[in-house]
Amino acid sequence: MIEHYFDCPYCWQNQLKMIDPSIDIQNFIEDCEVCCNPIEFDICVKNNQVESFSVNTIDQ
Repeated sequence: MIEHYFDCPYCWQNQLKMIDPSIDIQNFIEDCEVCCNPIEFDICVKNNQVESFSVNTIDQ
């Protein structure tokens, strides 16, 4: 697992996300652990390193 820190796009709290390096392209939605708002994650992993990581709000 790869550790990657990010800021929630809603509450701006810095959080840790554990990323599975066996999956190259990842796109999923999870709730923020602090404010419980849904966050869309777009992650690209190459050679066991995070190549790109972005988080976006989900318009509700």
